[in-house]
Amino acid sequence: MNEREIASHWKPSPLLLGSCAVHLGAAAALIVRPRAWPWVVGALLANHAALAAAGLWPRSQLLGPNWTRLPAPGLDRGVAITIDDGPDPKVTPQVLALLEGYGASATFFCVGERVLRYPDLAREIVRRGHAVENHSQRHRHNFSLLGPRAMHAEVASAQESIFRVTGSMPRFFRAPAGLRNPFLDPVLVRLKLRLASWTRRGFDTVSADAEAVFRRLANPLEVGDILLLHDGHAALTRSGRPVILDVLPRLLETLRARQLESVTLRSALQ
Repeated sequence: MNEREIASHWKPSPLLLGSCAVHLGAAAALIVRPRAWPWVVGALLANHAALAAAGLWPRSQLLGPNWTRLPAPGLDRGVAITIDDGPDPKVTPQVLALLEGYGASATFFCVGERVLRYPDLAREIVRRGHAVENHSQRHRHNFSLLGPRAMHAEVASAQESIFRVTGSMPRFFRAPAGLRNPFLDPVLVRLKLRLASWTRRGFDTVSADAEAVFRRLANPLEVGDILLLHDGHAALTRSGRPVILDVLPRLLETLRARQLESVTLRSALQ
């Protein structure tokens, strides 16, 4: 399937098909040789460990399609700056001003309940030509532990919240902290969403060192990269300034110097 397209029906990944085969084989083994149960349990535990590991690896493609880069051929000189966890009334307006100063576009993965809390700010993001995408309704820390019904509710509620406020339906989803489980992919297919993670992240929610955050994002910096920063939950420098506000200008200057263009994820679909 072309990464610009999205499936109309959910198809399990090879890992999930393999997992089903393991469970069927385990059931058959217990029927034929009940005394083999220790080996069967061991095989099932190994299988579930593999599924858990795939969900704990944000850039994994093992549980379903996942954008870690802009799709080829993509945009000739495009790099996607993505900004998570907002909108934040203290940080987001300054981020928008910096982006406007450089004529840059960005993708904001917003939390549904924060969009409802700061509707004017969410609408301003869209008005300035950026994209607001789905980062779940409440940004629950246990998102990757949810069952299918609760996970669907989180994602669908954010879709509704963002559309109600901005008039624009999200086309991408990013899981809180990038963590997920096998229930997410069928939810996204049902809601016509694409999962997007990143090529590199700055760890700017935990690192107050703007130089280190910048290096993680910009060295190297290549066409098609998807970069992750935060306007919500941003770490603060020693002067009390959100790290993104020190990193973003340098990042945009670097893009300009290398003749790269900051684009939205949506633009790669067109």
